[in-house]
Amino acid sequence: MISSRLLPETIDDGVTIADFSGEYALPAIEVSVVMPCLNEERTVVVCVEKALQTMSRLGVMGEVVIADNGSTDKSVELATEAGARVVHQSQKGYGSALQKGFEEARGKFIIMGDCDDSYDFTDLERYIQELRGGADLVMGNRLKGEIKPGAMPPLHRYFGNPVLSGFLNLLFRTGVGDCHCGMRAFRKEAYQSLGCHMPGMEFASEMVIKASKARLKIREIPIVLSPDGRDRPPHLRSFRDGWRHLKLILMYSPSFLFLLPAMVMIALGLLAAPVALLAGYGTYETIFGPNFLIMAAFMAIAGAQIFFLGLIARLQAHRVDPVFASPRMDWLLRTFSVERGLISGGVLSLIGLGLTIPVVSEWFRSGTVSQPALWILAGTLLVLGIQTMFGSFLIGILELQIERSRQKKL
Repeated sequence: MISSRLLPETIDDGVTIADFSGEYALPAIEVSVVMPCLNEERTVVVCVEKALQTMSRLGVMGEVVIADNGSTDKSVELATEAGARVVHQSQKGYGSALQKGFEEARGKFIIMGDCDDSYDFTDLERYIQELRGGADLVMGNRLKGEIKPGAMPPLHRYFGNPVLSGFLNLLFRTGVGDCHCGMRAFRKEAYQSLGCHMPGMEFASEMVIKASKARLKIREIPIVLSPDGRDRPPHLRSFRDGWRHLKLILMYSPSFLFLLPAMVMIALGLLAAPVALLAGYGTYETIFGPNFLIMAAFMAIAGAQIFFLGLIARLQAHRVDPVFASPRMDWLLRTFSVERGLISGGVLSLIGLGLTIPVVSEWFRSGTVSQPALWILAGTLLVLGIQTMFGSFLIGILELQIERSRQKKL
């Protein structure tokens, strides 16, 4: 038998069910409004009430979920009294709180937003319409909407948000103009496919990047941002959280972080010696002499090291996270073998050794090296060959470990 205390007093069509729990079949909830919360007693009630009243007015079966992140004020009690369902996340962080809220949300659609009264929870209809129309992720855009006086610091409005969003779009081409907007909506099923896990503010960037890489249908709508209702500084820390966003963007693009600079360094380093020789430089008497060429050699060797680190990072991302799976990496893995890597490294080493023959012969004969550029180029190729051979073994070992893990899952 169902206990009467578990049932709402009335259940009418179009009435929002905010705290519906118990051992019985629940009505299908379409929309969950999830708000992260850490000591927001001044504003949490008005946010919850706006969201509930709006869903009721729209005839949407929905709920409000407060993801509390360890509040020490009356936020939890006030949110519960206002009609929200409160879930608790002990792991600190904006992203951690949201992930707990999303996990506990019962709705098909989830709309997230801060409960500091800076976002307008009476403006839910446009998000719901976009999701009903087939969108997977609906982003609010404060920069194309209205930012009321005092709502966003000039540093964030004119530098932080545009620069970080622009850099993110440069690498991932998401098409999102305000990648860090805190009010957004998505299909829960689509979100679960992304595997987002970052604990801090960088969670906002992670969701946009992964949604774009997964080719989800992303829509963007202009929204209004108002001054928050807090009586204390915000949890956001401009430089700390800005760096965390930038760091995540770079780590999620190993091709840009590692491979691109590595190839430039290798090319410039290896070309320096032949160009110097052909131009009549490379001797002790010229400006582009041994000292310059030694630095070029160091650049090429460092570039090769960075290249292998980037290749390993790209391989790891490809294997571990399905969102970052790439047909090009599939082709590379099919083409690559330890044996081919050893052959390539061996050829480079043999070329290097071959170039040393005339230099070493002259050295033994006269005790001098009249072609230091050739000597440095030969040594560089020899080192690069050795790096290639041992790097191939390392990639082969990693592939063995990944294959072993795959077999265990089967």
